[in-house]
Amino acid sequence: MASRGTPLMRGSGSSAPWSRGSRIAVAIGIGVLVGCVFAFLYPDGIFPSNPAHLQGRRNIESVLLATPPRRSHAKVELVVALEENAKLKTQVRELSTTLKQAEQGKDQLEKQVMVLGDTHKAGPLVPLAKLLEEVAVKKELIVCLANTNVKDMLGVWFENIKKVGIKNYLVVALDDYIEKFCKTNNVPVYRRNPDEGVDSIAKTGGNHAVSGLKFRILREFLQLGYSILLSDVDIVYLQNPFDHLYRDSDVESMSDGHSNMTAYGFNDVFDEPSMGWARYAHTMRIWVFNSGFFYIRPTIPSIELLDRVADRLAKERNSWDQAVFNEELFFPSHPGYDGLHASKRTMDIYLFMNSKVLFKRVRKDEDLSKIKPVIVHVNYHPDKLPRMKAVVEYYVNGNKDALKPFPDGSVQ
Repeated sequence: MASRGTPLMRGSGSSAPWSRGSRIAVAIGIGVLVGCVFAFLYPDGIFPSNPAHLQGRRNIESVLLATPPRRSHAKVELVVALEENAKLKTQVRELSTTLKQAEQGKDQLEKQVMVLGDTHKAGPLVPLAKLLEEVAVKKELIVCLANTNVKDMLGVWFENIKKVGIKNYLVVALDDYIEKFCKTNNVPVYRRNPDEGVDSIAKTGGNHAVSGLKFRILREFLQLGYSILLSDVDIVYLQNPFDHLYRDSDVESMSDGHSNMTAYGFNDVFDEPSMGWARYAHTMRIWVFNSGFFYIRPTIPSIELLDRVADRLAKERNSWDQAVFNEELFFPSHPGYDGLHASKRTMDIYLFMNSKVLFKRVRKDEDLSKIKPVIVHVNYHPDKLPRMKAVVEYYVNGNKDALKPFPDGSVQ
């Protein structure tokens, strides 16, 4: 009875436990289903080794899966076209960059031809070229412009150059008297060919007017490939400056600064209380380069600097050459103006010393007074000649009281 009742109970809706084979079959089916889901969601694997490389293919496959078969081909063509367009845009950018660089290179070449194209031609520079071969040392020399108005200072200038033992220096005589004066004292001298634009200023011009001429005249020296240490006449030489140059920049200049901050630059904070939270604005400040003593190398940016300054001084009659010199050297490019790409270095203010540093600080400081400067430039004081002689007495002749009679500033 019991054996016949079992089938009837199964037929009534009850089920016996699944066999081992059935369970395996179900597990395999579930695994296949899960695998399909993951294959659909992650066609490149859960952790693809190179997602960027597979991104394009994934985009195309997603389009195929999301669209009917009749439209999939058009979608693929669209995706491929977009990718090709992106590649073309990249190529256009690269070609534009290359073209711009080529144009810049052409401009530089044209500048170089313009600047140096006449160096091998016979003409006004031939006498200067021959003189420089005799005077320069390693294609470097000190150059000073002078007219009769500064004759006494010029005497102090070259006497101390001789004492130091400097051989490579040259005076550009701006009139007949200075030419004769230099020859009488065995000082190397160069007299330019007549030039109405230069000669009219050279013979009668004051200190600032004559100072502005140097930018026109110096170009000739650089054009011939010489590095020049430009010197005003109100400078006392105590060491050979060529032993203290770095020669790593287009322009290496002494500073009008009187401290490390003012000479080498500092962060100056501007305060505007009405701006509230943003009341403080940071600015950068530096005292100007002194255009009366700087070392300039024969590079394209250096010659362009001289041209820019000379051009502005010719057009802006009331401009000061030192102000224009610094503006062209430091102002960055901005709308309507292309800045000069010249490298620059500030000289050590205690070796290449201006007269404010000497009379306000050094002579009063026991430690600083022990430093022997390379040069002293009496640029801050109008009583130049007596102060130049006092500097010689103090540093050369050892008279420690020589500087005491002079005030810190100019005589009121």
